[in-house]
Amino acid sequence: MQTFSSLTSRLIPLPLDNIDTDQIIPARFLKTIGKSGLGEGLFAGWRYQADGSPLPEFPLNKPVYQDCQILLAGHNFGCGSSREHAPWALLDWGIRAVVSTSFADIFRNNALKNGLLPVEVDRDTHRQLFDLTGDATDGQHFRNNGSPFDVYIDLESQTIQLPGGHSASFPIDPFSKTCLLEGFEPLDYLLRLEERISAFEETLSPYSTRGQQR
Repeated sequence: MQTFSSLTSRLIPLPLDNIDTDQIIPARFLKTIGKSGLGEGLFAGWRYQADGSPLPEFPLNKPVYQDCQILLAGHNFGCGSSREHAPWALLDWGIRAVVSTSFADIFRNNALKNGLLPVEVDRDTHRQLFDLTGDATDGQHFRNNGSPFDVYIDLESQTIQLPGGHSASFPIDPFSKTCLLEGFEPLDYLLRLEERISAFEETLSPYSTRGQQR
């Protein structure tokens, strides 16, 4: 897993609430168990026209947002089914962090296990970010009148810094934070402790050891 310590990027504004995993990556793209290439299916239902051509006004299709690595989404991002393909698709497109006021628990866990950082901010910070991008949060789709700007995410301090000096904190559990900072998947982290686990096993009674061997 790629390490994540800090990130500076412009935001891709997607001012829609309750974006579910089927909207992130439609079910027809779930035939693969590989991660590569899923970025082409990211938000496919919104991103492409009926003939398969890109919808010009969709944010991911705008030249100004190419190479951006932070998605600014509406409330309750990642709800719906538990498909791990959702964070895979976001990462394959190039997104490393998603900013929202709330995330579905299963999506959050899948994201963290794959190196995608869910940044949960308060509603005032969330509104300020959308105000800066010029996008509405009242259901008006894909409008952008603001100027592109960078935000800075620092995982160590668990903060996101906005233009003008404003910053906000975001939560993350200590285990996931360690794995992201060091680039370890959960199994990698466990394997690091192999010597300590072996040493603990040596302290077990012969009865316990025989019981485990059986």
